[in-house]
Amino acid sequence: MSNEAAVPTASPFLAACRGATPSRTPVWFMRQAGRSLPEYKEARAGTTMLEACSTPELVAEITMQPVRRYGVDAAIFFSDIVVPIAAIGVDVQIVPGTGPVVAEPFRTEADVKRLRNLDPCDVPYITEAIGLLVKELGDTPLIGFAGAPFTLASYLIEGGPSRDHAKTKALMKSHPEIWHGIASRLAAICGEFLRIQVEAGAQAVQLFDSWAGALSEADYRRFVLPHSTAALAGVAQSVPRIHFGVGTGHLLEAMTETGAEVSGIDFRIPLDQAAKRLPDKVLQGNLDPAVVFADDAALLAETDAVLEAAKGAKGHIFNLGHGVLPDSDPGKLKLVVDRVHEATAR
Repeated sequence: MSNEAAVPTASPFLAACRGATPSRTPVWFMRQAGRSLPEYKEARAGTTMLEACSTPELVAEITMQPVRRYGVDAAIFFSDIVVPIAAIGVDVQIVPGTGPVVAEPFRTEADVKRLRNLDPCDVPYITEAIGLLVKELGDTPLIGFAGAPFTLASYLIEGGPSRDHAKTKALMKSHPEIWHGIASRLAAICGEFLRIQVEAGAQAVQLFDSWAGALSEADYRRFVLPHSTAALAGVAQSVPRIHFGVGTGHLLEAMTETGAEVSGIDFRIPLDQAAKRLPDKVLQGNLDPAVVFADDAALLAETDAVLEAAKGAKGHIFNLGHGVLPDSDPGKLKLVVDRVHEATAR
């Protein structure tokens, strides 16, 4: 099903996604829905992350908060990458200060069978929350999202966050059939999670691969690329797709082979270099999130430098080069939004 008829053609974000010339460079921030906002902390008080993600009214409120405060050009759906695997019965908890923790790690052929397909009936709160948001957002597009198969698999295999992904890499090499079994099932789950969001009204999607940068290009191509491609394929004909990874400068070209229309660039790679390497791709990024802690003059100078570096790209969506840091000053993020809009108005 295509959302083409429903999308607001005046949206700078959607225009940029398609390589058209927007009325201004659009801007949104990864992790803008939450983290640093005082109104987010107030709304979340007394709830766990997974409880918050399954409460439609709360999801809608948190998703709207940065749109109201900053005037960004897109909303990012408030959820978590483990929501779809929790929805199919995996015992995963999001531990404050740690991240996702899996009670029984996935490392055998029998574990593969624990990953059943996701059904829309598993996540009715997703459809309901997006319905609420579409009404409230008006001409501001909603971005749906999912965690990429590799990042999800690494949590399932390691049992939680890992610096070296040693168990994951060992499984890939020693038992590739088990790895591909886990990853292919996760690709189907991720793809369905994206499709459900699009069917409900999301007008673009982003696939996050937080940990893919831990892999060599050869291992990425062999063990990850087919599964990320499959995850994105289900919404290929309906909405623009963004693919973003952290520390993936050596993987830029390989990651574009997933078919995503927009390449997210982290803060480690200058956008002018990325534009030369990916001449046919719209780029998203890539202000260093830590620069938000600098004084106003330095922050604005860095913002201008990102805009300048992006001039050679096919198209540009301004974003951070990773997510908003928890102690960020919302006033500084508003300053960035206003600067981008004023500097690029056409």
